Amino acid sequence: MPKWPELSLWADGIKQGDRAYLGRAISLIESSLSSDQEIAEQLFEKLGAPEKISFRIGITGVPGAGKSSFIEQIGLFITQNLEQKIAVLAIDPSSPISGGSILGDKTRMNDLARDPFAFIRPSPSSGSLGGVAQRTMETIRLCEFAGYDYIFIETVGIGQSEAVVKKLSDLLLLLLITGAGDQLQGIKRGIMELADLILINKADGDNLLAAKRAVAETNQSVRLLSESESGWNCKVSHCSSMKQTDMERIWLQIKDYFQFIQSIGWLQKNRRNQSHYWLHTHLEERLKKDLIGWLKAKPEVQALLKRESKIDEPFVLSRKLYDEYKKNNLE
Repeated sequence: MPKWPELSLWADGIKQGDRAYLGRAISLIESSLSSDQEIAEQLFEKLGAPEKISFRIGITGVPGAGKSSFIEQIGLFITQNLEQKIAVLAIDPSSPISGGSILGDKTRMNDLARDPFAFIRPSPSSGSLGGVAQRTMETIRLCEFAGYDYIFIETVGIGQSEAVVKKLSDLLLLLLITGAGDQLQGIKRGIMELADLILINKADGDNLLAAKRAVAETNQSVRLLSESESGWNCKVSHCSSMKQTDMERIWLQIKDYFQFIQSIGWLQKNRRNQSHYWLHTHLEERLKKDLIGWLKAKPEVQALLKRESKIDEPFVLSRKLYDEYKKNNLE
């Protein structure tokens, strides 16, 4: 594997918190080119281990729950009152034409985007399931190397596949709103089982009373769910992204959560479990890519596909092809 001459410069720039180098490194790991992926691997080897722990917060919610507005306000509270650095990884739907982000969450967080203590990076989901981008974990790691204290991962939306964001975060925060309709209840239950904090957002004006009722109803639902792996009892409350007093209260809940999981050793245990999960994911990705490349490159395999695909069930044919692949590549 050839060595890239600028890697030391890039690694030093990232560790010094240079956002230009950080942005380029993220673009590098998001690239689908094999040559770029090789350079990205070299960069991670050069970076070594982060100097401090960053806390990862996943943010998901129903459509219209105000995820971007909430992240901007809680982010400004952290940067301005605590003087700590935050990174926001906003996962956007991908354009079917360009492959890039459609929504561009950075444009919806204007005040936070101008904050020198904040870094916002919209990333296209590129068809990945789970509401996150294919290289979100690696992007998180780069932000940790750059010294960000809190890393927010904003998912595309909400659904059963949103469980993937739990494999990226230390804390999963679910945003809901009143009047979303009963059709969302089935979706919400699946993610509610994974949430550590649930907030009924937009609790202001005429909607405040309805939000308080929603908190009571959601609390009843949460009590019926099984206990989380960490032993933490999910907290439910209401908030308004327009009120800084609410942001202070929510911040204290977040702080309590992190103190709890650190005190019982869950933070470290969960990180190890997540590392194992992503190791298996990357191995599966490499094997799948290798297998598909082998299928396309072998004329005899293409002949087999043409000869037998109309006779064999795909389930049966897949075994034959995989046996052939193992005989040629794995034995």
